[in-house]
Amino acid sequence: MRVVTISATYGTAGSLIGPAVAERLGVPFVDRAIPGAVAQALGCTLEEALAHDDRAEHGLGRLLSGAMRLPTVTFGGVDMYVPGAMPLPPEEFVRRTERMLKETALQQGGVFLGRAGAIVLADHPGALHVRLDAPVKRRIIQTATLSELTEREARRLIEDNDRARAAYVRHFYRADPEQACLYHLVVDSTSLPVPVCVDLIVTAAESLG
Repeated sequence: MRVVTISATYGTAGSLIGPAVAERLGVPFVDRAIPGAVAQALGCTLEEALAHDDRAEHGLGRLLSGAMRLPTVTFGGVDMYVPGAMPLPPEEFVRRTERMLKETALQQGGVFLGRAGAIVLADHPGALHVRLDAPVKRRIIQTATLSELTEREARRLIEDNDRARAAYVRHFYRADPEQACLYHLVVDSTSLPVPVCVDLIVTAAESLG
């Protein structure tokens, strides 16, 4: 069973590339189901689970960067939220998320987007770890084009989400998601067309497997 983790900065088409890779490899694309499954396991509401999920549209990224900001401290220029501000302990959500990633990878394989998958599944045999990244300017242009936003709005969206996702990894795993050593493959998906990126990742996954 193939396992691929994808760490994607905002504006690098991770939500397009991930499902396409999963379809090509014949495995599930594991993304939106995670907070729902964790909420069920914890007996909390989906809203509470989404508040701690780094991929949720109104989750950790919004909470860290918007008006509903959680209490934070700054470490190395990156905001890190202080646990205990919400009814659901963040550590418990992350622990259950890790368990789900590991169990799903073992039982059925999959393409996992975000949630520090490269770290959580670092020891999974045959797993391919991929980073999608690109210069901010190109990500701004791509985001503005696809979302019909102004470049100023796209920049704000990118900066907020990048900061929140980096904070998630640094806070819970004491790691920098930009470290190339975490990945087998780093791809600039703003320079290469999505189908080419998919081909590269599928080829790499099949070679490792």
